Amino acid sequence: MASKQYPPFRAEHIGSLLRPDYLLEARKQFDKKEVTREQLWELEDRAIREAVDVQREVGLRSFTDGEYRFYDGFFEYLEGFEEISNPPLELFKLYVPDIHGFVANNTKPASMMLCTSKIKYVKSGYVPQFEGLKQFLRPDEVENIKMTLAAPEWFHLRHGEHAFKSGVYANHEDYFDDIAAAYRQELGALYAVGCRNVQIDDPLLAYFCDVRMLKGIRDEGGDPDVLLDTYIRLYNNCLAMRPQDMTVGLHLCRGNFRHSIHFSEGGYDAIAIKLFNDVNVDCYYLEYDTPRAGTFEPLKHLPKHKCLVLGLITSKFPELEDKAALRERVFEAARIIASGTGETVEEALQRICVSPQCGFASHEEGNLLGADDMKKKLQLVKDLAATIWPDA
Repeated sequence: MASKQYPPFRAEHIGSLLRPDYLLEARKQFDKKEVTREQLWELEDRAIREAVDVQREVGLRSFTDGEYRFYDGFFEYLEGFEEISNPPLELFKLYVPDIHGFVANNTKPASMMLCTSKIKYVKSGYVPQFEGLKQFLRPDEVENIKMTLAAPEWFHLRHGEHAFKSGVYANHEDYFDDIAAAYRQELGALYAVGCRNVQIDDPLLAYFCDVRMLKGIRDEGGDPDVLLDTYIRLYNNCLAMRPQDMTVGLHLCRGNFRHSIHFSEGGYDAIAIKLFNDVNVDCYYLEYDTPRAGTFEPLKHLPKHKCLVLGLITSKFPELEDKAALRERVFEAARIIASGTGETVEEALQRICVSPQCGFASHEEGNLLGADDMKKKLQLVKDLAATIWPDA
């Protein structure tokens, strides 16, 4: 089989890793102003160095910082956004699965980011993260850093007409245009410092597979198909100027809240054709660790020039999956992809990689497993890949 020298690699992981207890404690102290940002940064450096060691030890080729500098993002660094503490529920779309899940569990969202003036790119929140990870890597490893980025439609789906203050924009398209312009600048800033691999984390697109949300949009008089098309245009506008040698992946999951909670269910069937053919990304990181993601049938719509990272191994629980069963699932996916494109199964296999279905700690507390369990899961990803692709 051909050697794979560029991302995504045969054995991948999604990004976040369990945070060590000393880092969680430092974050609490920082929030109470008991330690400085500089002291917190030093402890984050220690944790990131340890995370890099784990990734190297299991044989992964792409590197993340474990998302240990979790307070940094995209929208927080844009001019025009204001954080609103204790926002009223009226500002949220309660049919959005994660919002519905919070409310059902008597948990009120603690804050939101509201656009209160014209959006303007001021500085990057991601470049310092890239540079902070780069210092712990060899020069030949730097191009394999994978930066995980926020979804551009994040606040719009959750807040709809409340996403921007009345009078700031004449319509939603103008709002999206400014977000896209800022996103293009962010990608340019990352490219300038050497980033060649980004992954956009977007559970929201997977929510369009959830019939409850689709019904909620229609009950408000909206059209979920039109809204999905709008978000696809936004994506393509965000990516319109990205360099050819920058790999862009799109990660879809069904929620990965603390203590291994998920938010939505439903196969990719409803969005597969548009997702795979209309969104201008190189690869898709798809959740497939439980039946709630549906069957592999939608994969027959994956075009020949794109690749797929199958999230077959759960990051939510410590039990290890059976490697032989996982291997058969990879070949099953390849057979279905080949049935749609006319490729051979061998050719389809060349466009597949494997990973956990999501990160291990999308929120600070992390999922219901320990550090040793997490390492065993990552090792299983690597070992599974090695049984299929000699170059893994």
